[in-house]
Amino acid sequence: MKKFKIKSGDTVKVIAGDHKGSEGKVLQILKDKDRVVVEGVNMVSKHTKPSAANPQGGIVKKEAPLHISNVALIENGETVRVGYDLDKESGKKVRVSRKSDKAI
Repeated sequence: MKKFKIKSGDTVKVIAGDHKGSEGKVLQILKDKDRVVVEGVNMVSKHTKPSAANPQGGIVKKEAPLHISNVALIENGETVRVGYDLDKESGKKVRVSRKSDKAI
């Protein structure tokens, strides 16, 4: 099983590609394809057929996945790299910022 340092709900910044500089919240992680879906970033137009759920059909704007290597975690407005450390009190493994050495 793959292990990523970015989780759903994290705020990330796009650091490469057409949407470089955009920020948003991670909505979904696609582990099998090494991709993430970021809220409001990499929007595409999807043509939908009329159906029972959507009788009108038409063009829908939605987020497309980005490769996970093209995003970086944001902490206090700055991009940070993520590491792991053991919590002294509980002994559990926690994510820490490599810039500030604080738990994320």
